[in-house]
Amino acid sequence: MDYNYLSTILFLPAAGAIIIAFISSKNEKAIKWTAFIFTAIPLILAIYLFCAFDRSLSAAGVIQFEEKYLWIAPLNAHYHLGVDGLSMPLVLLTTFLGFLAVLISWKVHLRPREYFAWLLLLETSIIGVFASLDLLLFFIMWEIEVIPMYFLISIWGSGRKEYSSIKYVLYTLFGSAFMLAGILSLYFTTGSLSIPDIANGGLGMVQAIMPAGAIFWLLFIGFAVKLPMFPFHTWLPDAHTDAPTAVSVMLAGVLIKMGGYGMIRLCVTMFPGPAQDYAQLLIILALIGILYGAAVTLMQTDIKRMIAYSSISHMGYVLLGIFALGQVSLTGAALQMFSHGIITGLLFAMAGLVIHNIETRDLRQLGGLARQVPTMAVVFSVAGLASLGLPLTSGFAAEFLIFLGSFNSAVVNNMQIYTLIAVVGVVLTAGYILWMIQQAFYGPPRDEFNGVKDADGLEKFYMYVLVAVIMLVGVYPAVLTDVFKLGISPIARLFGG
Repeated sequence: MDYNYLSTILFLPAAGAIIIAFISSKNEKAIKWTAFIFTAIPLILAIYLFCAFDRSLSAAGVIQFEEKYLWIAPLNAHYHLGVDGLSMPLVLLTTFLGFLAVLISWKVHLRPREYFAWLLLLETSIIGVFASLDLLLFFIMWEIEVIPMYFLISIWGSGRKEYSSIKYVLYTLFGSAFMLAGILSLYFTTGSLSIPDIANGGLGMVQAIMPAGAIFWLLFIGFAVKLPMFPFHTWLPDAHTDAPTAVSVMLAGVLIKMGGYGMIRLCVTMFPGPAQDYAQLLIILALIGILYGAAVTLMQTDIKRMIAYSSISHMGYVLLGIFALGQVSLTGAALQMFSHGIITGLLFAMAGLVIHNIETRDLRQLGGLARQVPTMAVVFSVAGLASLGLPLTSGFAAEFLIFLGSFNSAVVNNMQIYTLIAVVGVVLTAGYILWMIQQAFYGPPRDEFNGVKDADGLEKFYMYVLVAVIMLVGVYPAVLTDVFKLGISPIARLFGG
């Protein structure tokens, strides 16, 4: 395929950001429609690539829609883009949520020119992480997202927004320092920055800078902070709670998925030996994250903070699936990343509507809203039930694959016990989700909410689209698993899968 589809998808949002920067700040309509167009086209192209993606068995592990040009000759660095079965659905997810984030932001009136420019630049950087096949390009894209996230939280956020934005930056830079050290060690060891070449083991060792296990940990810490994995998780509740709604959707939907993607793409694929050696330790940390995240969620009364802590628990399932190191568990982890992005994106969108329309985020002050805002109540309930893994939703499909794959994993000892412990997290999830729905929307109606507006036409559109995707993946998960397994099966073979 001659046309550079991936470059177009990657840089159109950034081009839109540049154009928006030159539009008068008084012309809100032009700014928003520019953002709409420059996120809609990448979504259409991503859907086209997803449909055109070769799903035959011969395509397993094959990079598709590849673009490769020499970039920095002395470093042997290339502008190298491409997708396989693992990254293609995540590129689609990023363009999808990036487009919906613009619609969710339609009522933003504070400095809209800057807001939408940063939002589009954020989308470009995340797409770049999932599509990059060169370590230098991967790291640059990884770092770019820090800038728009800082400004989006610190200017358009609420509460302790300055504190939360700086905390996010510090944690990210802490993880990035380790990751950069790992990438440099990998480069000096192999003489290459090509992710596929290093992963395929076709490169001899130029010189041994440090043991493979040490490089594994340098890279892993950077990804663990972003996931976020216990005990590197404390930035997430603050960032989520104080970020504007659309930014919370992007943060929960795709940004933290960069951590899980990096673990699979670099740590597990390039270092199968250390991954297997340390799998038991990392699974124990995953279990702590699952149970601790769920337990702390039960104690929250702020609706956004509750959803934020639930993400820590759900990302624990991703970590469990990854380091069970089986094909089914890895596929489940990948599906969980996609599913959590859609479900939690919808939950944050709904929480933002509650905060905007009802002007409170304290669950103790809510109640009986199902009568006043029936559409919001129904959609919030669907998102909540999907989050706890109700059958026929994407949450069930993802968690079922993780539990099934982990329980049957022959790579790590005691996986049956670990899986049974992880299942307890589902019970806790049911507890806090059902309490949140009941506390906010059911019970005796309150007269002070009689004048509250329900979702308008635009809000109903993006709510229904997200619900449709949740149900589609839940009813027919093969629409994604048939693609994911093409990227996962070569990795699983490293462990005898």
